[in-house]
Order: sequence, then C-alpha cells, then structure tokens
Amino acid sequence: MKLKNLSLIAGAIALTLSATPFVVNAQPISQTATEVKPPHNSPFEQLGLTDAQKTQIKEIRRNSRTQMEAILTPEQKQQLEAAKQARQDQPRQERSQGERPKKGFASLNLTPEQKTKMREIKESEKNQIQAILTPEQQQQLKEFQDNRRSRRQQPNSGN
Repeated sequence: MKLKNLSLIAGAIALTLSATPFVVNAQPISQTATEVKPPHNSPFEQLGLTDAQKTQIKEIRRNSRTQMEAILTPEQKQQLEAAKQARQDQPRQERSQGERPKKGFASLNLTPEQKTKMREIKESEKNQIQAILTPEQQQQLKEFQDNRRSRRQQPNSGN
C-alpha cells in the first residue's frame, strides 16, 4: 500500500513539475503568465474557476514546484530534467497508453527525508487549493479525483 501511495504521489509531483512545459508548447507565447491555460486533462478546466482562482492556483503550484525542486540534489534535478525532456519528445498518445510519469521520479532514488518533504509540500498545495475553491467546486473536484482513481484501479484490458 505504501508503494502504491508513493507511486501516486511521485506521479502527481512529476505531473505537476512537467505540466508547465506542455502548456507553454500548446499555447502561443504570451507576455504574462496569467494567459497560460492549464493542460486539457486538468480537472480545473471543468470547475468554472474565476480568473482570480486561476491566478491563485498557478501561484500555489509555482511555489510548490519551487519548494520541491529545492529539495532535490543537483544530480536529481538533472535526472528529472532529462526525464521531462524524454516525455516531451514522446507523442501524447504513447504516454497515455504506456509508461506513467512516475518513471522519472522513481529513478531519482529520493531519500526518505526527501519523500516526506515532498508529501508535505503536495499536501500543503492541495489544502491551499481547496481553500480557494467554493464548496461546489470542491465537490466537483472530489468527484473527478474519485473517478480518476477508480479508472486507474481497473485492470488494463489492452495488455
């Protein structure tokens, strides 16, 4: 169970760290960060967020990413950057069918202390985002996450 949770956390962290380059590649280059849209598979697109909420979430994620990167050693940062580049070079359809994002983080050999700090940062990020959502948005997000979890737990019939 711990390994599964750790894999989910590592996957979420990798997704968080790698989402920005996808967004930048998908959108025209803009002068302001507030014009960058989240990736299409983001549950936040479906929540009807206000511009203020979008800005706050971007800032929360940016701060979390900075905190997580500060935890990594220079070698781990280099490995993560190489994994992100490899994911960018891989077509999106292959990513959704094959390897999961945890591949990059699993190869970093995080220490137990780093893993604990990463979990704390992700939990703090989650709590901060929940705090800016309305009760209706919180419920929609919970439903989206539950659906995603149940889909991940179903065995892959294509393999």
